[in-house]
Amino acid sequence: MSETALFFLSSFLAFLFAICVHESAHALAADRCGDPTARLLGRISLNPLRHIELFGTIVIPAVTAVSGLPMIGWAKPTPVDPSRLRRPRWDDMLVSAAGPASNFLTALVAVGILAGIRSGSAEGAAVVESLAWTGSAPPPGSAFGAVALLLYRLLTISLVLGIFNLLPVPPLDGSHIVGQLLPERARALYRSAGQYGFLILLVIFWYTPLDEKLFRPAMDLFNKVLRH
Repeated sequence: MSETALFFLSSFLAFLFAICVHESAHALAADRCGDPTARLLGRISLNPLRHIELFGTIVIPAVTAVSGLPMIGWAKPTPVDPSRLRRPRWDDMLVSAAGPASNFLTALVAVGILAGIRSGSAEGAAVVESLAWTGSAPPPGSAFGAVALLLYRLLTISLVLGIFNLLPVPPLDGSHIVGQLLPERARALYRSAGQYGFLILLVIFWYTPLDEKLFRPAMDLFNKVLRH
């Protein structure tokens, strides 16, 4: 398998896992807060078939990957019935925050395993340090190469998904958190912007250097851990 194919396959597998974790976390949090809707639909699961949405899970990630952008996408939204939550406003914020929080936790686990590989042998150290410096696939034939690359892409994609979903643009998770902090009339107006959410995100990504301002600085912190 070529380095390019290995990189894309690792990225896509990591992305699938990251969104499954994300949506399962929403479903689990909602269930714990009193709404079993998602659990009854089988959404507390790491099975990708439970979460895949053609455009957001297949098309957009493929386009961003080919374009050289951070791999971004989404799964089927986890259904939540606010009327069944015990404390609707507070619990909506908790359920919304659970998705990004699960991605940050996944990133921490991935960097922990990579640090273990790095300290385990000279070969492991060379592979992990190479990834931390270049972000690209390690040389073919490395015993740790494919595993380390998959973990590194899981780290990167989980971090990007977590940050991306905290953007306060409806209908992203961040908008639920911010919306619940607004007065009722302002909240309704804010939520109505969700119909233009995709457009707003396109404008933000086109005119705002999110990679330089948000994604890259966060990733640099983890890379420093893996280099030393």
